[in-house]
Amino acid sequence: MADERQKAGRNRTLSLTETEIPVLREKLVTLEKLENGCFCDAGSYGNQSGAEQTGLSDIKKIENTIIQCDILKALEYLPDEFAELIIIDPPYNLTKKFGGTVFSAMSNDAYDAFLESWFPAVCRKLKKNGSLYICGDWKCTSSLQRAVEKELPILNRITWQREKGRGAKSNWKNGMEDIWFAVKNPDDYTFNLDSVMMKRRVIAPYKQDGKPKDWQETDDGNFRLTHPSNFWDDISVPFWSMKENTNHPTQKPEKLYAKLILASSNEGDMVFEPFSGSGTACVTAKKLGRKYCGIEINEEYCLWAEKRLADADADKAIQGYFDGVFWERNSLKEQLKGQKKRG
Repeated sequence: MADERQKAGRNRTLSLTETEIPVLREKLVTLEKLENGCFCDAGSYGNQSGAEQTGLSDIKKIENTIIQCDILKALEYLPDEFAELIIIDPPYNLTKKFGGTVFSAMSNDAYDAFLESWFPAVCRKLKKNGSLYICGDWKCTSSLQRAVEKELPILNRITWQREKGRGAKSNWKNGMEDIWFAVKNPDDYTFNLDSVMMKRRVIAPYKQDGKPKDWQETDDGNFRLTHPSNFWDDISVPFWSMKENTNHPTQKPEKLYAKLILASSNEGDMVFEPFSGSGTACVTAKKLGRKYCGIEINEEYCLWAEKRLADADADKAIQGYFDGVFWERNSLKEQLKGQKKRG
């Protein structure tokens, strides 16, 4: 499991050493820990959930944990309505290898049934004023919409541009993904607009009475703060020179999840990440002062998540998010100037 491969000097992809693995493994919450030593005994107790019988209704016991377990088994031990925000990146309806396991593409009806097997149970973990986001691509997005509509009111669909990926010879290259945004109560939910403003260069600055109109003139250039829309073209998919990069085949960018977390939760809130993978939502939540709980069945991915979480204690930077705003692509030079000025 340790990564002994030689990497180029600028390759910052996360790796584990033999000495790190046992230390990180101890941090994981496994099914065995849920059932006994760590969280008391579990079992079959009629209509009562595992959470009620093991004392996990005490939310403190699952704060800031990565649970290495099958999602359906783990959900039995989690209290209902414990999370202000849920971010889900499930397997898409594609044949994809995740570690030693292959998720195989299936018919639309079969994929609908797959979602039905766990999505309603996840929704029960959402607080009454909570928000939920679920990711997908063009092939499975209709299934996601049907699944979400059965449980929650949908408020929007975000589409984000992903540049990374192979071209296609007989079809259009897939360069977009969707994120469905839903809430428990459309009359009572968190949305922090000022926390997710975009900073963009002004190409054709317009002045009124000789002064900038709706933009700022600075030593570093001309910029405008804009409201976020439901189309995001400022996201870079993690790659080998980025510190957040892992070898997970479908890793989401921290910047992408930072927008969801800042918009739909407050400091101290709980962010729940089923299908945690390498832990991007949990890591980003920690960097932004939120609590987190993730579920992931693959042990190696869980260990990657734990290492990233440990690193987040010392480095809370999120690439593309600086000075309280989200910057467009290819603006690192301007961001670095701002950092130098602020010391």
